[in-house]
Amino acid sequence: MEILIYRYNSICEPDVIQVFESFGITVHQEKTEMTDKCVTPAQCAEKVAGWILTHKLSFIFSINFYPAISYTCNRLKVPYVCWSVDSPVAELFSNALKNEWNRIFLFDRAQYEFFHPYNPESIYYLPLAVNVRRLEKVIMGMTDEDYQKYDSDVSFVGSLYSEKCRYDSLVLSDYTKGYVNGLIQAQMKVYGYNFIYDTLPEHVIREIADADPGFYEGQDVFMDTDRYLVAHQYIGMKLANVERLTTLGKLSEHFNVALYTRSDASMLPDVHVKGGVDTLTQMPKVFHASKINLNMTMRPIETGLSLRIWDVLGSGGFLLTNYQAEIPEYFEIGRDLEVYESMEDLTYKIDYYLHHEAERIEIALNGYEKTAAHHTYEMRLAKMLQILFQ
Repeated sequence: MEILIYRYNSICEPDVIQVFESFGITVHQEKTEMTDKCVTPAQCAEKVAGWILTHKLSFIFSINFYPAISYTCNRLKVPYVCWSVDSPVAELFSNALKNEWNRIFLFDRAQYEFFHPYNPESIYYLPLAVNVRRLEKVIMGMTDEDYQKYDSDVSFVGSLYSEKCRYDSLVLSDYTKGYVNGLIQAQMKVYGYNFIYDTLPEHVIREIADADPGFYEGQDVFMDTDRYLVAHQYIGMKLANVERLTTLGKLSEHFNVALYTRSDASMLPDVHVKGGVDTLTQMPKVFHASKINLNMTMRPIETGLSLRIWDVLGSGGFLLTNYQAEIPEYFEIGRDLEVYESMEDLTYKIDYYLHHEAERIEIALNGYEKTAAHHTYEMRLAKMLQILFQ
């Protein structure tokens, strides 16, 4: 079997390629977009069509959805398989979503339930995964210096979203800024349910959309995307920024908090800012050496488990994460990982687990063993292939 993977340099791509090849599949790679981010949809379609016309491919694969690839595969009658690892993904609103030859896998159940009715024969739910073998090699190679370097009571690895927040650049009325701020403060008190999308007034949506000259205006969409984009890409990003700054700031008043980020963290004077870490070679060491790994899922990921959750557990780290509705489907809370549902709950559990080392280590081990046994890329991609060829 031969397939083509259209790449844009997602951190998931190397693991997916490795597993497909371990299955005996010949994997071709289209890498143009890894170095040229100005590739147009027409150029993307031309590249993929060229591969289809010169190779006997069983399917085309990509991380996240490319309408241009979907249209090309539909025209040439070759399955287009994609696995969404992000939320929101504006391209899912393209009419290309409805193409017959699509095989679209979405990791967030709420995202799946939203889009599935528009092409029920071609859209599936598939949670994310982890390459445990790759992480094990990194962990097994750790030195005493590594353990000393990456040891901390509480660590957080991730962006503060200050550099990604388009909302901050908008000129808005005092009413809209006040309304959005109130909405953000209310949402921060609720875990497991995102109500921003449903509660946004139309006039607030319109003002935010009109304030950004670069607001996404899909030319080939099957529904109005303004509410979705304002709720998730604008307010959702701002919420992530406020939530992470607020949480880390409050925790640093009580605990030794290490932050690994490339974002500007100058507003967190009591946090130990370590800078960014390499995803493949350093991040697993942070997860393994830290006493408590904190995860704060972006609210646009409404119910699903982000990649960070799988990476921490696959590295044998103790995970303390915000509650997500899908967590109980895969893990036993308090046995495989721990969750928090308020700032007070988070503070209490950090203090508790810092003083109960044996329990903390046992939970980290349980989480690792369950992840290694049931949630690897081999298992996810085997499930994907079963769906494709059943």
